[in-house]
Amino acid sequence: MKIVLADSNELVRLGIRSALKNDTRIELIGEATSSQGLLDLVKSFETDLIVVDYTSKGFSIDVILKLRTLRKHIRILAITPEQSAQTLVDALRSGVMSYVKKDCSISEIIEAVKETGKGNKFFCGQILETIQLANLDVDDIDLDAFSCEPVVLSDRECQIIVLIAEGNTNTQIADMLFLSNHTVGTHRKNIMSKLGVRNTAGIVMYAVKTNLISPNKFLFARESGLS
Repeated sequence: MKIVLADSNELVRLGIRSALKNDTRIELIGEATSSQGLLDLVKSFETDLIVVDYTSKGFSIDVILKLRTLRKHIRILAITPEQSAQTLVDALRSGVMSYVKKDCSISEIIEAVKETGKGNKFFCGQILETIQLANLDVDDIDLDAFSCEPVVLSDRECQIIVLIAEGNTNTQIADMLFLSNHTVGTHRKNIMSKLGVRNTAGIVMYAVKTNLISPNKFLFARESGLS
């Protein structure tokens, strides 16, 4: 996997470079300290993955679109300080594939690099939470394949995930928990947003993967539960 690091901060580049140097599957082919330098590198060398802080000095979000125009299949992982939800959405729409914050752990950043290199989306929980709190429509951002352990779910959301995975409808869940259908529907929407899934099957797979429910317990037979 051929990688280019793009950040005007030398210490940041050094940290990421040091973290990746022991992985023989990764080849660091260059470093850029400006948008133009990054574009020149990508023009000159075949590149699989760009790790970029488009907010750092010498860069702008416009470089994302230019990179995608230059090499359509290039993968882009953004690592930036905290941004507004709208800025995050704009970056994702421009072509950023994965997104983590600079204050994430080194291990999480390395995982983001590896997963993005494989073609999988990766978002730290803080990024998804920022978008969620702004009440933006994450369905418009195509988060269906993201992978991110730190997503924060409330006890109520975990409870509803289990009930959904067991094949219960919104009405049935509302009756069990003494909630309104509308409240359950809101919880379902929030859960899907946080998990980055588009349907009930995605919720079920999350429940199984995280051991919230046994693979033998959920029911796919109730079609009304898969709406």
